[in-house]
Amino acid sequence: QVQLVESGGGLVQAGGSLRLSCVASGLTFSTYIMGWFRQAPGKEREFVARIGWSGGTYYSDSVKGRFTISRDNAKNTAYLHMNNLKPEDTAVYSCAATRILTTAPSAFGSWGQGTQVTVSS
Repeated sequence: QVQLVESGGGLVQAGGSLRLSCVASGLTFSTYIMGWFRQAPGKEREFVARIGWSGGTYYSDSVKGRFTISRDNAKNTAYLHMNNLKPEDTAVYSCAATRILTTAPSAFGSWGQGTQVTVSS
């Protein structure tokens, strides 16, 4: 079955950086659009970024210019490079896979368990 495993979260000071990784198995990774989402306590899941089969990217306005999504199809891995982190970026970050060009969480059928990112002020 499809399995997505995130890693790389942690505690960082405001202005710092982190790189999240998402390793996929059980699917033909290169044929899927990969997305990153986040969910803060008491808030709904929020789209962060997505990357298509050929590397086309799309970001939410809240992270544009600070976060970069990338993928390595040979390693079945998607990445989220996060720079200039802010306290409001604190959330559980999850990766997900879909074949639909969308930002809607409901369209992503496979999800990882998430990794916690905490940004201190």
